Amino acid sequence: MPNRIHPGLIGFTILVYIFLTGPLIIVIGASLSDTTYLTFPPQGLTLRWFENIFEISAFRRTIVTSLQLAVLATALALIVGIPAAYALNRYRIQLPSWLSTLFVLPILVPEIVLGFSLLKSVAVGFGTPIFATLLVGHTLLVLPYAVRVISASLASFDFSIEEAAVSLGSPPLKTFFTIVLPNVRSGVVAAFILAFITSINDVSTSLFLTGPGISTLPIQILAHVEQFFDPTIASVSVLLMFLTVAVMAIVERTLGLTFLAK
Repeated sequence: MPNRIHPGLIGFTILVYIFLTGPLIIVIGASLSDTTYLTFPPQGLTLRWFENIFEISAFRRTIVTSLQLAVLATALALIVGIPAAYALNRYRIQLPSWLSTLFVLPILVPEIVLGFSLLKSVAVGFGTPIFATLLVGHTLLVLPYAVRVISASLASFDFSIEEAAVSLGSPPLKTFFTIVLPNVRSGVVAAFILAFITSINDVSTSLFLTGPGISTLPIQILAHVEQFFDPTIASVSVLLMFLTVAVMAIVERTLGLTFLAK
């Protein structure tokens, strides 16, 4: 006799789905409302608030800036994080135990403290340009995700395979790119997704590092809310959600989401 699912479990599952998808439905509905203020349920349907995003030059500029920062910061974090994760797992006995903690400090330190520290030391202390300071801040912010996620993949990797390839005459660098890296590709992809999404949605650190003429999309959203209360904000939020979904879709098309589970 097949096991029957308890009605209470079904009801609880439905409540969880409502809790998770409810805010998304509200934001999407508010972005389509044909009113000059945020409201839900929408009173009429229109796409003019999505058009309004690209009519406002500040939004166009900050969208490009946020995408550039997210891509560059994620790339830098992977360039540093992959060798760091490899060393922490390959030479875990020789390296001091505190070294792994060093790479998670940006997560342990509050983002407000990190942003203020970078403002005082990098932006003011060294006179670094605003975009470069933002890039440093975002790279430090997402670096722990790259190191920890890739380290988790390397933890199950058998380094004796690498040693066997080297003993058979394969150069160490070639062995790394042809043996080690393909085996942890799922961790690299997961680290890329986490780092990209974290960077493009960051508020606390970016709030201290933005300046005249250069800002990020989340900071521009805050500035817009201070002056207006129209559905443009909901439309920008929906655009960010679709951007996140687009990143996941690209990963699925290139590697397949099932590959991430390996």
